[in-house]
Amino acid sequence: MEGFNPTIVGFACNWCCYAGADLAGTSRMKYPANLRIIRVMCSGRIDPQFILKAFKDGADGVFIGGCHPGDCHYVSGNYKTEKRVFLLKGLLSGLGIEPERLELNWVSASEGQRFADAVTAFTERIRALGPLDLKEPAGAH
Repeated sequence: MEGFNPTIVGFACNWCCYAGADLAGTSRMKYPANLRIIRVMCSGRIDPQFILKAFKDGADGVFIGGCHPGDCHYVSGNYKTEKRVFLLKGLLSGLGIEPERLELNWVSASEGQRFADAVTAFTERIRALGPLDLKEPAGAH
């Protein structure tokens, strides 16, 4: 959507994705500034309520970045995240939120360009979807 500047909340694993984001920044790689990163020790620590709250509080999209499968610092946190995201996408659809507004991406500490490319692609997808318009159910106060 032309002129729409989406708000994107990003959860980034400390050991991989956050380090990849840091590398992208220190290497001066270009990517949209729409992402607001929240560093977590592991993507497996992201409670599904955090994602729902981000949407409720005005995020147009939520980006989750974790370690590649098999490389989790905490062994299986990223597998838990993958299962949760799969289930959450179904829940989001039931709530009238396009599942495409939730992105899970694997980024290692050495993949600054991969991080920049993933954020750019996700931001463009959210821009194309337009603003998230959560309507209050009738009679709710």
